[in-house]
Formats: sequence, C-alpha cells, structure tokens
Amino acid sequence: MQSDIKQTNFGVIMLITLTDVSKSFLDETVLEKVNITVNENDRIGLLGVNAAGKSTLLNVMTGALPYDEGTVSMKNGLKIGYLKQNEALDGENTLSQEIKLALKRTYEVRDELEEITKKLSVTDVSTEGYAELESRYEKLNNEFIALDGYAADTKINIILNGLGFGDFDLNMKTASLSGGEKMRFAIAKVLLKNPELLILDEPTNHLDFSMLEWLEGYLEAYKGAVLVVSHDRYFLDKIAKSICEIENGRLYSYKGGYSSFLKQKEERLKVQQREYSRQQREIEQLEDYVSKNLARSSSANSVGSRVKALEKMEAVRKPNPRPKDIHFKFDYDIEPYKVVLTLKDVGVFAGGKQTGRQLYSGLSLEVLSGEKIAIVGRNGVGKSSLLKAVMKKIGFTGTIRFGGNVKTAYFDQELEQLDLNDTVIEAVHKLFPGKTDFEIRSALGRLLIEDEAVFKRVRDLSGANRAKVLFCIIMFRRANLLILDEPTNHLDYIAKQALDEALKNFGGTLITVSHDRYFLNSVPDKIIEMFPDGLKIYNGNYDYYLEHRSLPQKEEKPIKSESRNKAEYAASKLNKADERKKRARLNLLSKEIENSEKEIARLKELSASEEVVTDYIKLGEILEEISEKENELEALELEWLELSE
Repeated sequence: MQSDIKQTNFGVIMLITLTDVSKSFLDETVLEKVNITVNENDRIGLLGVNAAGKSTLLNVMTGALPYDEGTVSMKNGLKIGYLKQNEALDGENTLSQEIKLALKRTYEVRDELEEITKKLSVTDVSTEGYAELESRYEKLNNEFIALDGYAADTKINIILNGLGFGDFDLNMKTASLSGGEKMRFAIAKVLLKNPELLILDEPTNHLDFSMLEWLEGYLEAYKGAVLVVSHDRYFLDKIAKSICEIENGRLYSYKGGYSSFLKQKEERLKVQQREYSRQQREIEQLEDYVSKNLARSSSANSVGSRVKALEKMEAVRKPNPRPKDIHFKFDYDIEPYKVVLTLKDVGVFAGGKQTGRQLYSGLSLEVLSGEKIAIVGRNGVGKSSLLKAVMKKIGFTGTIRFGGNVKTAYFDQELEQLDLNDTVIEAVHKLFPGKTDFEIRSALGRLLIEDEAVFKRVRDLSGANRAKVLFCIIMFRRANLLILDEPTNHLDYIAKQALDEALKNFGGTLITVSHDRYFLNSVPDKIIEMFPDGLKIYNGNYDYYLEHRSLPQKEEKPIKSESRNKAEYAASKLNKADERKKRARLNLLSKEIENSEKEIARLKELSASEEVVTDYIKLGEILEEISEKENELEALELEWLELSE
C-alpha cells in the first residue's frame, strides 16, 4: 500500500516513510519489517555488507520495485534523484545535451519566457491578449525562480568545476569519457536536477581528494534531503547525521556519523544480549514454577498468575548471530636494517622512457624501519607507478635500493598478481608448495573464504574475495616491508575495519597508496604528498596533513550556520535594499567566477606548453599558481552557493 504524506510533524516535512516493509525473493527474506523515515534536510548514511539488501531498499523507496508487506508513504509530488552505482549515459549525446536533459524543465520554462517576452514587446498593452500573456509570464517566472533557473548557468559551472570537468569540451560525446569520468558526470547530472530527496549509491568511488572535499561541502549545504550508500567511512563521518544499517534483513538506526555508529552498535548489541538473556532466565523460572506446581490445588492462583505473566510478556528479539570476524594478521621473521628503502633521483615514464610521457623525475626518499607511510597526490601524478617502480615492475631512472634483510610483499589494486584460471587454493598453493591444504584452508577461512569457495576459480570471485586471496598470500609471505596499493578498495566496511587494526598492529614497515581517508587517519604515521617535481612530507595522519598543508582548507573558510542563513534570508526578504545588494553581489561573483575559470584554463594551457614542460622550476611555479587560483575559485563558488540559498 502506498499513500501520500499530507501533514507535517512539528514543522518538519516528511518526504518518505516505510512502515513494516518486507520483501522476499523466492524463499529468501531480504527486508523484514523495515521502518525508516526521511525528513527534509536529513543526511542519512546507509550501510550493509554485500547483498544485505541496500539496493532492494532503495528500489522500494523509489518505486522501482514492489514490496510484499507494509506501507510506503510519500510526500505528494516528491522529486527523487537516484544515482545508481553504474549509472548509464547516452553515448550518442554530448555533455551539453546530457546537461540539458538534467535541466529539461528549466530550459523549457526559460525558452517559453523568452518567447512570451518577444510577444509582449509587440502586443498592445490595452488588449486582452496582453493581459493573458502577462499572467502566463508571471506564472512561468515564479516556476523559473522555484527551479533556480536564473542561477542555472552559474550552478552548472560550479558543479562541473567541482567534479573535474571545468576544462572539458561540452560538445564531446559521453562515449569518449573514461569509466570514472562517466560516473562523475552522472553525479553532476543528478546534482543539477536538484531533487528534494537525493539518493546516491557509492558516489565517492571515482573522486580524488579535492573532488571529495568539494562534494562534501556541496552536500552539507544542499537544501534537500540526502541518503547515501557508501563504504567511505570518512565521507560518512563528514556528511551523515544518522546511520542506518541493514543486518539480516532488519534495519537499525543510529545518530551521528560512522565513528559514532561503531560505538552505538556495540552498545546496542550488548544491551540487547543482556535483555534477551535476562528475559530467558525469567521465562525459564516461570515455566519451571508452573510445571512443578500445576498439580497442587493450593498453588492454583499463583500458577495462574504466572501463566498470564508468560502470555502477556513481550518477547525480546533474539540478537542476530554475530557475523564471523575476519582476521588479518601480518607477521615477519627477520628484523631489517634501520634504512629499509632508499630512492635517489627516481623518475618514471608512462609508456616507457623512449616514447612515453614523463610523470616525474628527481624523487628522493629514505624509509626507516617501522615507519608507516602513505603516499597521496592528485590523480595521474604517478603514485601507483612509483610503487611499481619500487617493486621493479616497470622501468625507472635513478636509484632504488632496499636495505639489508628486507623482505617485501606487494598488493596491487588491480589484483593482476592472481591467475584468473587458478582455483583459490591453487593460487595460494603454487606460491607456497610447502603449505598443506589444511594450513591454506585455515588461513583462507580466517578471511571468510570457506568450504566450497576455496575450489572456485579466481575469475568467479567478487572483487572483495579476490583481494582476500591476495592478502592470504601476503600473510604467508611474512614480509617485514608491506607495499600496498589501494588495499581497502574492494573491501566492505567491516573488513576495512579489521584491516585497519591488523596494519596498526603490524610491527614492520608499511608504504601504501590510498584514497581511503578513514584508513589514512587510522593507520599511517607519515603522509607524503607527491607532485610532478618532488615530495612533501607531513609527520602525522590525514587530519594532520589537512591542517598543515600549504593550501588553504575549506574548513577554515567562514561557513554560516543553517540558523544564521535562515535568519539572514528572512531579514533580507524584509529589506529590499539588502535583496538588491545580494543580487548585485551574486552578479559580481558570477563574473569573478567566470574570469577565474578563464585564468585557470590559461595557466593549464601554459603548463602544457613545450617551453614549460621541460622547465621543472617554471612548471612547479605555474602548478602552485593553479592551485592557488583553484582555491580562490572554490571560495568564490562557496560564497555564491551561500548567497543563492
């Protein structure tokens, strides 16, 4: 049963409510009596292990999938924007055409307003036709304002710049975009639609740090409600005000972000287990009394009262069986020398030294035993290539030298070390022929690859299980230097948490490349930012890096609170002069944004010129200037967004 929500609750508008909703596929119950309400301005993170039912829940909420029991109540005319994990774009459309599809109604209203304006200019004011045109114009203009149509062009620029499309030709076809670019453009499309309820399924997978920070800021200021499915724990900590987790078909709600969810869930499980155990003892005592005294007439009243107590007792739900813990454990046998790795004047060419493009040169670094280092930097700067060069998997210039007694293990994010035709047990056994099947199966079992799964072909495994097979190999290797490229990419949030703990407890040396900011906050003790012309070292975790890097941070910019925004908006409505000033400032900001974008484009073109590319000092200066200009642009865009609310 589906109905419309027509009332508000204490001034809060409910957008959608699911009450006791259940959904099964064949004999498998995926959702069991699920209850969830999404109100205006909510920020909800949705969690669940693979196949827990997250997509099923979203499809029920959006009406794409029928449900078996319960009710779904929805605000009348609710606009929902739903970004799926593999959102499709029409490959024959240009980027500009896709934008017009996203803003279809906005452009329709704009075109009709322009047409009416032309007609008004040639129609006699005193005629009935003029009055009709004027009435139609007023109605359309109100709709255009509600659609935020007057700000549409500026909003397009802000969103495209924030998601890395600022210098893209909008006349190019979407088919020429890479897979990651297509997903980013799909995010841009759904943001441009500006729905009341924005549902995003894993939106952070293809975003670099700057894009992630931009998206977090945009969602924090977003006027509608946001429901996000994500395994990005840092992202959930930044934007979520509540977390909902689907576990064994049931949905559990928690206040706060991801870190708060972890603590509350542990406490909920303890309380539920305690209450369940207490009730079971009470039931046992009551039943024992009844069975012993049922035949005694003198005890009839007390037996009857206990039977009634049993009948009236509201059963405490038995706690879900705890999922098996996944166990990563990294040990080593030999202590290395103090200096584990030395890089001197290292350079790497994409595509080979003779014909390829030079990613960087002159990189020098010394890694000491016991350090846990994470390498960060813009997409394409060559972080993964550096790890491959260290492992001698690609050519390089300069010197790369390991210290004495160093034993390495390498995790590549593409998982190319695994032979897809091997079974799981074969993949491990051929590298460690001395291990028995029992030892291998026990190790795989600790990573939750059990029973018949060990005989599956690697090609038939999920990305998460392929990663676990590679981690099994790494653990057997007992290396004192782990070199890990995006180690958390394929794992769910439970496995990520276990990997975090194992690497924190690892006594050896770690060098990793990662976009997982929660991991970067939890595991490394040193962040190294990589540039085309060098490295910059920060002796701390990711938050330390954010605080101390030379670029100004979004967090340091003055962001008005919601209540202050509303108060200022109300005041401006009363004061026409203030409203005019705001409009003037918006127009000025639009021009400044446009000029800033042109200057950034000019600098990027200059940085790609032959004269500059070969001059690393000049290139570094220009890249630094581009970074400054991009941060100035971000500040202008943030002010524009605040004023346009």
